[in-house]
Amino acid sequence: MRPGTVLVVVDLQNDFCAGQVVAGRYGGDPATLRTVAANAARAVDTARAHGTEVVFVRFLGDVEYQPPSWRRRDAARDKPPKCLEGTWGAEFHAVSPAPGEHVFTKKACFDAFLGAGFEQHLARRGAEHLVFAGLYADVCVDSTARTAFQKGYHITVLADCTTGLHLRDEEILRFMRVLYGARTTTHDRPETWVRSGETEETWSAQSPRTAVSTEASA
Repeated sequence: MRPGTVLVVVDLQNDFCAGQVVAGRYGGDPATLRTVAANAARAVDTARAHGTEVVFVRFLGDVEYQPPSWRRRDAARDKPPKCLEGTWGAEFHAVSPAPGEHVFTKKACFDAFLGAGFEQHLARRGAEHLVFAGLYADVCVDSTARTAFQKGYHITVLADCTTGLHLRDEEILRFMRVLYGARTTTHDRPETWVRSGETEETWSAQSPRTAVSTEASA
């Protein structure tokens, strides 16, 4: 694997993509989630074909992992836990880590940098540029991208490989472009995101103002 760019697949799990849990909390068109999952799987294949590292992040929401604030919020909203360890809901959806690919677990938190080993792995790999796919754009993708930006990583979001839970796609993608200088593109344009050895100079030459700005669609 070449250092530099890492594709980060966030929470592409059954309880976020399909089934009764999603039906009870996602207000958008279910076809959007199917499209996002399919596109994210294609992005994984593309990254592998180009020798770009893929890492997977998964969420576990078991009550014993939840901090008091999380439990209080869920109790107030009568919100059952999701992605319980060892259940179908916690399993990956439409993607499967290949042998040797790393999986990082978040225990009742949004930000992958709060999960054990994620930040250390990126440092060991010499990562400079993180490409995000997965769910949800305005929750765990944004939380992880925010920390990544503050830690000095360049950010790209594959707009057709994510969607918002609470906010419209164009709102959260614009927010990330403005606040984090993120580039947005689509999975089928690998020349805009499959890179190695990003530097300040090469990033500036591909500024967010000239990058593709595309929202996910069904």
